[in-house]
Amino acid sequence: MATARRGGVAVVLLALACSAPPPEIDYTGPVGGWDAYGADARGARWSPLTQIDASNVEHLEVAWRYDSGDFLDGSDSIATSSFQTTPIIAAGSLVFCTPFNRVIALDPETGEERWSHDPGIDVSRFYITNCRGVSQWTDPARAGDDVCHTRIITGTLDARLLALDARTGVPCADFGSGGSVDLSGGIGDIEPGEYGVTSAPLIIDGRIVTGSMVLDNRRVDSPGGVVRAYDARSGALLWAWDPIPPDAEPGADGQYTRGTTNAWTTLVGDAELGLVYVPTGNTSPDYWGGHRGDLDHYSSALVALDLGSGEPRWRFQTVHHDIWDYDVGSPATLFDWPGPAGPVPALAQATKLGHLFILDRATGEPLFPVEERPVPMEGRVADEVASPTQPFPTRPPSLHPSKLDPEDAWGFTPWDRARCRALIESARSDGIFTPPSLEGTIQFPGMVGGMNWGGVAVDPERLLLVVNVQRIATYIRLIPREEFERMFADGAPEFGYEPQGGTPYALERRPLLSPLGAPCNPPPWGELVGIDLRGGEILWRSTLGTTRDLAPWPLWLRTGTPNLGGPLLTAGGVAFIGATTDHFLRGFDTRSGDEIWRHRLPTAAHATPMTYRLGPDSRQYVVIASGGHGIMGTPPDDALVAFALPGR
Repeated sequence: MATARRGGVAVVLLALACSAPPPEIDYTGPVGGWDAYGADARGARWSPLTQIDASNVEHLEVAWRYDSGDFLDGSDSIATSSFQTTPIIAAGSLVFCTPFNRVIALDPETGEERWSHDPGIDVSRFYITNCRGVSQWTDPARAGDDVCHTRIITGTLDARLLALDARTGVPCADFGSGGSVDLSGGIGDIEPGEYGVTSAPLIIDGRIVTGSMVLDNRRVDSPGGVVRAYDARSGALLWAWDPIPPDAEPGADGQYTRGTTNAWTTLVGDAELGLVYVPTGNTSPDYWGGHRGDLDHYSSALVALDLGSGEPRWRFQTVHHDIWDYDVGSPATLFDWPGPAGPVPALAQATKLGHLFILDRATGEPLFPVEERPVPMEGRVADEVASPTQPFPTRPPSLHPSKLDPEDAWGFTPWDRARCRALIESARSDGIFTPPSLEGTIQFPGMVGGMNWGGVAVDPERLLLVVNVQRIATYIRLIPREEFERMFADGAPEFGYEPQGGTPYALERRPLLSPLGAPCNPPPWGELVGIDLRGGEILWRSTLGTTRDLAPWPLWLRTGTPNLGGPLLTAGGVAFIGATTDHFLRGFDTRSGDEIWRHRLPTAAHATPMTYRLGPDSRQYVVIASGGHGIMGTPPDDALVAFALPGR
């Protein structure tokens, strides 16, 4: 259960007598909040604020810290938590969710708690507990002092949709049943912890649009990935998109089709075009698809749904017949692209492959050429159907290497380098899209990418895109069902093996690491990359992260690290990012890519930071959730930390 550290605010002032005095700071300039998970409806993760800039970011100090007490450290169960939230500013408060789905509102300038709402989640049912964010909606039919004039909308791990008064945290009685909508209707059989919502719902034109988290690799008939829209005032269901092929029959008896692709990340939308953009996962389970037939039609794709009806308007598939868990885990980001005949409504979609697809968001057509290229086919099991070609963007170029050969093996010493070389030689490693095999396959990019749910940030003024990338290979091996049952007659371990129930094969899956615990592929293992969206060229690449907190001193090396969480861009010319396995929040100069600031955190920050400035006499704050992640090997915590410049 939760470690007992709940309550209160720890205000930490860093005033070192020996430090250089800060420069004269211009406290004038724009003000603004952070209205949605991705800052605004476009999901750009960009702020027009300029009080903090590249010339003064080195003087940032901790303004306040809040500890929720909501985290699991695995000491009394296999469950762990990850504090991945990005707060929003709503009704004058800083509002966020904890890994236990508690929703909390703070004073944005002091960190003092104003209210909290506990939906009563039984966290013992889940292997990993997390909540990436909440959303808000202001009811135009209510006055500013009315109950639920502005409401907080959030999903839960146990598949509920909640509406709370943004000023008090009290459930909105007119929403669903006492402020809650049950999302399990029509889903059918759900195993404990298998189905829920971990990402902030999209609020657009009075509608709440949400997908769902479905546990990977469990079984063929896992809960379906239906995407639904609800009325933001009443909670009434408006439409449901069952992601089945266009000519397929829908589920019987009001049930949604099982085993379909799902959309587990946050969605974005364009109210003017009347479109909702849905990034999808791959059809269940992830690493064998001989049973799927045409059920892959909407898998590992970006699908544009009609906002009014939920009907598909276009789709762009990033992987054909995905048998690598290369689902599209990050939201699309909307921007206007300078076409030859004038601005084009565009979007950027990042994938686990290290690919960035730049599309016309009205039509789904690529704005830079995309090529269908042959990919490896050898080694696949006889009953698998693999696609002979896959789509590759030409601009921007792939941000991840496409192959790992034995001579690429890396190690701290000749001994562990030789062990890594032997591991690579023992498996098939024919390059990107090498099929899963019985003898073992090197998956590169690995199971977490590439780019994961952190997504990209876009500066709309400079048309600069910034994204974090990781490079960690994965070893995968298909195990015939009878062999798997002999290996684990008493039940498989929770991690390292996936049952893939209902298929002929289970799966062995693990990061490709040396005996010393380091990746077998060469560094950098993490990078931050800046891209010019006008022409699709890479402007700069910067190593992201060090081996600190993973290795003892003096082995603190600037190799880059695995990373989860995304970047924040500001008009002040600074890109802020946590994400790494070392315990730092960093600032990078967006013109050069140079790291110009970093500050130690309680633990790793696998979350995306946000920023706000609420008035002309206020400071600009940058806030990050520092919560660790059990699977990333970083210790769990529950700290929300705010930074600001010294002064008034």
